[in-house]
Amino acid sequence: MENSRLSPTCQKPKFWRPRAFIGVLVILFSAFVSAMSWANEKTPDITELSVEDLMEVTIETVSKFEQRVIEAPASVSIITSEEIKKYGYRNLADLLRGVRGFFVNYDRAYHYLGIRGFSRGGDYNTRFLLLIDGHRINETIYDTATIGNELPLDIDLIDRVEVIRGPGSSLYGTNAIFGIINIITRKGGDLKGFEASGEAGSFYTYKGRLSYGNKFEKGLEVLVSGSLYDSQGDQKLYYGEYDSPATNFGIAKDCDDEGYGSFFGKASFYDFTLQGAYHKRKKEVPTGSWGTVFNSQGNRIIDERAYLDLKYERELAYELKFKGRLYYDDYFYGGDYIFDFAAPGNPPLLATAKDRTYSEAVGGEMNLSKTLFKKHQLILGGEYRYAFRQDQAYSEIIPIFDDHRTGWNWALYLQDEFEILKNLKLNAGVRYDDYSTFGGTFNPRGSIIYLPFEKTVLKLIYGRAFRAPNVYELYYTDNSTMKSNRNLDPEKIQNVEFVFHQYLGFNLWGTATVYYQRIDDLISQQVDPADGFLVFRNVDKVEGKGLELELEGKWKNGFRGRLSYVLQKTKDRETNETLVNSPSHLFKFNGIVPIWKEKLFVGLEEQFTSQRKTSGGHHAGAFFITNLTLFSQNLVKDLEISASVYNLFNKKYGDPVGEEHLQDEIKQDGRTFRFKITYRF
Repeated sequence: MENSRLSPTCQKPKFWRPRAFIGVLVILFSAFVSAMSWANEKTPDITELSVEDLMEVTIETVSKFEQRVIEAPASVSIITSEEIKKYGYRNLADLLRGVRGFFVNYDRAYHYLGIRGFSRGGDYNTRFLLLIDGHRINETIYDTATIGNELPLDIDLIDRVEVIRGPGSSLYGTNAIFGIINIITRKGGDLKGFEASGEAGSFYTYKGRLSYGNKFEKGLEVLVSGSLYDSQGDQKLYYGEYDSPATNFGIAKDCDDEGYGSFFGKASFYDFTLQGAYHKRKKEVPTGSWGTVFNSQGNRIIDERAYLDLKYERELAYELKFKGRLYYDDYFYGGDYIFDFAAPGNPPLLATAKDRTYSEAVGGEMNLSKTLFKKHQLILGGEYRYAFRQDQAYSEIIPIFDDHRTGWNWALYLQDEFEILKNLKLNAGVRYDDYSTFGGTFNPRGSIIYLPFEKTVLKLIYGRAFRAPNVYELYYTDNSTMKSNRNLDPEKIQNVEFVFHQYLGFNLWGTATVYYQRIDDLISQQVDPADGFLVFRNVDKVEGKGLELELEGKWKNGFRGRLSYVLQKTKDRETNETLVNSPSHLFKFNGIVPIWKEKLFVGLEEQFTSQRKTSGGHHAGAFFITNLTLFSQNLVKDLEISASVYNLFNKKYGDPVGEEHLQDEIKQDGRTFRFKITYRF
């Protein structure tokens, strides 16, 4: 019902406070820009390195101190801004589709991420930790890792993406069950002025971006950027499950619109870095999910996200390094769902149900690191987060559910990297987390890294991780189909893997990984036979094992290639059946070919996904997708132009979806295109 109202304490204020924060940031950045002058300092460009050189690149995400990627205690992939451009990636979901072992589902509302044969429909990516420059993006209601157009960062602002596979709770706590994705943003000095970008594509899709960045003589470096996006989506979607005269013969017409606006800003001055973002996305949902009226333009979702993050890094006396950060997070979700409340056989009685979520949180982290006796790299740290607003509400004709909570958690962690021999290292750490909802949990990690030869690396890794039950799973109820369970325990995973890296010559690196993982107390939504209500419970036990192979090469003449194959088996330990939406085989090829040296390139992607079981007991068929991008630079100074075709051969395929859908699988887009132009001035 359009005039239904929620409790005033769960409504979004007319003047939202984060906008004031962002406005202050814009003013400060503008003042800095006008007051300072630029200093031309050039830093090494990771996109220009060969694969052999890339193995010398350091990464901080895995252990929270810098170490060579090849020696990090995890299986790591790095995707650079060069690849983002030359493969025509439109968002983080596109990028992750091209990474070894990952697969992505889309249900016309959100994108869902899977790895190592595991992807639960509708779980909002809670088992991955997503970071932007080390800042946690998973919010405090659903714990969502946003990878689609709801991500609060334009993909053009990404310098590189670090993908760390395996449990990471020993340093990062909850959500780091299957891995960590850390997005490293571009620096202001990379732009050296203004950058404007515009693009147009299928379904009347348009996007524009204006950015400014610079580095100044006295040490200040700034980056500010704003983006707008609008798409009419597929204006005629057909779903056979709704094929009847009462539901427009299964055709959802003009029900797939999407749009967003975003702002991102970053300023660094000596040891301080201040970063902030604001993002608002609206999306119409055409699939009739949750039993809503099909073929209605009123079914829509809104995601709004803002954060501020202040980071401080400094080397103290006696080579003791200190890092600390303070942050503020804000998240709003709004869902408008049209239902027919009429009794069977009566004329329609349409009303809009409103689902609202609002959370605010503050927190901080600090750690100290030091090298002792030239053999030990120690790091000791602590973290605290206080969610002072965790509101959920649902109303139909009258308010049904209105819940207000607060929550906190704190943690201490310790890690040591011990150089036993020059070619043999032991990395071990443990973290203790304490939550206001369920209490405490210890999670260790240990690994042995051995280099028997100069360009041969062997890693044996063990890790344990957890995912805390979130506020939605603990408390949400609509009093008609779903009820809460306040006694949920955290999920737990144990993972053992062996990683083998070998330099093969000709600037080729090979990687082979064998893993075994075991998940206990998996939180799953079930029907309670006592009353027929849906409820979350710790019921499932899952086992997974697999083999991952990858060959990667990059040459200074512009050629680049990556080939991977994954064989995996993930099953329910009690029934011994393969999980829903768990492909046994994944094959990927990514290649960049220079057509005209340093000016014109072709980026080609081939992606194969084997068949997957659906929640209805059927199978979504296997499919092969081809994406092609033509990218030019330096044909005209400071101008970049690209043209991309996605699903080049117009393959018809679908993704398994959650039980909130009548459909067993949701059909995906056929052949689409995008044209993009970027200019610096």
